[in-house]
Amino acid sequence: MVKHYDITVIGGGIVGVSTALALKKQFTDADILLLEKENRFAAHQTGHNSGVIHAGVYYQPGSLKADFCRRGSRATIDFCSEHNLPFTRCGKLLVATNAVEVERMQALEKRCVKNKIQVHRIDRQELARREPQIQGLGALMVPATAICDFGKITQKMAALFQALGGETKTGQDIINVKESSDQVVLSTRHQAFFTRYVIACGGLMADRLAKKMHIPIDFAIIPFRGEYYRLPTLRSHIVSHLIYPIPDPDLPFLGVHLTPMIDGSITVGPNAVMGFKREGYGRMNMDTTDIADMISFPGFWKVMAKNLGSGIKEQMDSVWKSGYLKRIRKYCPSLTLKDLLPWPAGIRAQAVMKDGSLVHDFLFARSPRSLHVCNAPSPAATSAIPIGQYLRDQAIDQFQLNH
Repeated sequence: MVKHYDITVIGGGIVGVSTALALKKQFTDADILLLEKENRFAAHQTGHNSGVIHAGVYYQPGSLKADFCRRGSRATIDFCSEHNLPFTRCGKLLVATNAVEVERMQALEKRCVKNKIQVHRIDRQELARREPQIQGLGALMVPATAICDFGKITQKMAALFQALGGETKTGQDIINVKESSDQVVLSTRHQAFFTRYVIACGGLMADRLAKKMHIPIDFAIIPFRGEYYRLPTLRSHIVSHLIYPIPDPDLPFLGVHLTPMIDGSITVGPNAVMGFKREGYGRMNMDTTDIADMISFPGFWKVMAKNLGSGIKEQMDSVWKSGYLKRIRKYCPSLTLKDLLPWPAGIRAQAVMKDGSLVHDFLFARSPRSLHVCNAPSPAATSAIPIGQYLRDQAIDQFQLNH
């Protein structure tokens, strides 16, 4: 006999797993299925990030992103404490190295106040005392920033979901979707799943999942590679805080930073270069389908034109390590080329509209029986718990689910 599910969540990254757990806590008697196309959870964006629990410094006050991040930071730390998962509140220093960055730092400080984030400014002398290897005219200190292992958090969430009676299926890549008036049929290469409702948290495949359900969309996912290096073990104590540059507000990414990891190592990065494969984490990765989708989308060419100068610079620094190093030496001059050891890259799923604008906040799409997370920008991992609760509430309203 074919089993029919009440709700199926697509996507085993931290957002999808958090959503499945929130739904199962709310609807304990419902048959809820979590589908993941890989053979493990957190295989893509969740498992390839820097592990930073962000405080919410950069985000537009009043945006979903700012609200989710502020609440998510507390919720993530509480979750780690409750389940004995590793985390460290090491704090973040945003370092200004010139007069222009000092002005930008002041604007960031005001944004922190609006977002209700504890922050205080330190001068050059205090910066040198706190971090002897770091040079700058001053810095913003954000004590709430922490580090963790989002892969382990995702695995724990999945285990809790299963313990409540939720069902998980890995290795299930969806190749066809058929929505009718009373159900959705999700077909993989192995079997078909019948469900009343779908919540899709597809990350790098979000646009393709929406198209499979014949939802009209005016965006595409453009992959950006974030390339990292790791410092040698002998240099793993070079800093005790996360060290970030003051970002350029005209650029979409935050710049290369030093990040103490939960395992004791320190990573350097990421940059932001064009990805030619949505799930390509090696040095040389190309996928003809991904490239064809990208170059056939008019928004791709428009966003490239808008960011041509910075894009060329990012690509050059990717090819020539000395350029990458120069960006770090602005605030950490003691590092050398020999200090930059290989480390896996990450891929950021960036939704881009047809007019070439980057989607900086969350973006959703809907059909009568589905809800799609089309853009879950950084800090989605930090924000995963409140995002899951938000999607649960959205599903209750949209699908008129009984509490």
